[in-house]
Amino acid sequence: MEQYLATFHTHLSAMLTCQALQAAGAQARMMPVPRALSSSCGTCVRYAADGDCRALLDRDWEALYAEEAGRYRLLAAAEDDDIR
Repeated sequence: MEQYLATFHTHLSAMLTCQALQAAGAQARMMPVPRALSSSCGTCVRYAADGDCRALLDRDWEALYAEEAGRYRLLAAAEDDDIR
């Protein structure tokens, strides 16, 4: 399983995504955004899954990272037009 970290514009979106990931069988938990990254709401979801589970992210997501040896590699960033 790979490790991922998703950031969000709102705390509610982080909560909804965490619930959706857990319901799909991913190991997911909410946590503060690491200092190396920035986020609008300060809350992220860290999860382990076989794929990035992008389809399960709430519509108000900000960025998706792969966690590799303690570093974060940006996989996708939501554009403002895609979020609203």
